[in-house]
Amino acid sequence: MKKVLAVLLALAMVFVLVACGGGETPAGGETESGAEGGVIKIAVAGPMTGDNAEYGIGFANAAKLVAEQVNAEGGVKVGDATYTVEIVEFDDKNESDEALTIAEQIVSTPDIYGVIGHFSSGVCMAAAPTYQDAQYINISPTSSHADYSSIGDYIFRNNTVITVETRTGAEIAINDLKGTSIGVLSIDTEWGQSAGNAMEENVKDLGGNLAIRQEVAATQTDFATEIANFRAQNVDVILVAGMYETLAPFALACDSSDYDVKLVGCSNAYTTSLIDIAGEAAEGIYAPVAFFAGNPDPDVQAYVKAYTDKYGAAPSALTTQAYDSTYILIEAIERAGSLDREAIKDAMFETNFDGMSGPTTFDEIGDAMKVFTKIMVKDGEFVVAEF
Repeated sequence: MKKVLAVLLALAMVFVLVACGGGETPAGGETESGAEGGVIKIAVAGPMTGDNAEYGIGFANAAKLVAEQVNAEGGVKVGDATYTVEIVEFDDKNESDEALTIAEQIVSTPDIYGVIGHFSSGVCMAAAPTYQDAQYINISPTSSHADYSSIGDYIFRNNTVITVETRTGAEIAINDLKGTSIGVLSIDTEWGQSAGNAMEENVKDLGGNLAIRQEVAATQTDFATEIANFRAQNVDVILVAGMYETLAPFALACDSSDYDVKLVGCSNAYTTSLIDIAGEAAEGIYAPVAFFAGNPDPDVQAYVKAYTDKYGAAPSALTTQAYDSTYILIEAIERAGSLDREAIKDAMFETNFDGMSGPTTFDEIGDAMKVFTKIMVKDGEFVVAEF
């Protein structure tokens, strides 16, 4: 397992303090050297139901796997106390109003020491101010909006800003696929508009020919008009700023229209649902990802096996970022040496974690930088991209 959990200096006969309120005793009561400290709860908030449930369930599965592994290895050492980890799931349905309600519930629970989530940028940004005000660490594995982490110093992302990710996508379109006329298809959500804007900027910055951009509803399945418009501009590569629920039916529509065009998605395209829905039409879809389950690294393969054995499918890039996020939070708690929320936050900024999605450090506003792997669908499965 690629993780380095800090070795803490032994402290004799001390009490472990909770940050919420500054000097309260954590759940489990006062502890002496070597005593059991009780339970540290970590919230996972995301869409557990609805169209984006695959993402929220993936977050929760990843966090529960971490808890199982950490507890099997002896738990979390905080000063002289040892705690077990418990994952608490919250279904925000990928809706901002629901996320606000959930955020209030979470910050009303003193023994929750961090939140993994939420999923989409708009929902993340709706909930984050509540966590910031209550001084609860919030790590989103997926929020890519440029303004998310600047909400406050308790707000982190284990994901790149969309401008960085989409630059790799633009490189695929222009440098690797040699696209001469580039199109952008974006969904009409806050994330989709932000990602689409970033795609446009990156295509232009790399010297590509941006021919046309079209926006569609996130639930749209009829793309006849959009395909006709792309064709009229001789578009040969389309960058798609949408989840698999948009990319898969769009690929099917292109295929059934005999439109020979290359499609490049974002990291959220890396899910078996894309292939399950699009079938043969998924062949040749490209995407940049921070994690690829086909990486031959032994530690990565051990993780993939553990996840697959437990949940029946290999982890995606976004699921893996949730997995690493959970370990990053636990490591920060151990390095802080107490359950003081400010101390944990300060430790988060000192993160240097070698995880399944690569090395992770945070900059001064809580942004993580990632190195992307270019992948594609070939023969019904994801492989390292071939050009």
